[in-house]
Amino acid sequence: MYEPIRTKSVHTMAGTAPSDFPHRSREEELDIQLAGHLAALLAMTDEIRGLAPSADLDAAAERLAEQVARLRGGSAPVRSTVAAAIHEPGVAALHQRAHALAGRALVVAASRADTAAAILAAERMDAHESAADPRELASH
Repeated sequence: MYEPIRTKSVHTMAGTAPSDFPHRSREEELDIQLAGHLAALLAMTDEIRGLAPSADLDAAAERLAEQVARLRGGSAPVRSTVAAAIHEPGVAALHQRAHALAGRALVVAASRADTAAAILAAERMDAHESAADPRELASH
């Protein structure tokens, strides 16, 4: 009823076997993910610093930049100097986003057993959680 396919698929590259493609290890993939999460957290931290500067955020941003550079083989992350939001969301909302990013970074850091990044992510989660809490903001 149907004639069998006699030629190779046009989607198959000639002369290459699947093992010819470079593959990253699980550890390398986790490094890439963790660096991405920490870089996003750094960008959010820089945005919060632009709206509500503090010494704690300055120190956290430096530590985050160090971790991202370490995970990227010494390549320094791009830093924001100004809050780039067209419509400025409330600082509490930014802290909530940063808290979520820190949580993602913590999960990846824990899965790759990166103690330094896990501790930093957990500290940032705590700091952003208390900063996002309206009762904490009212007491400052």
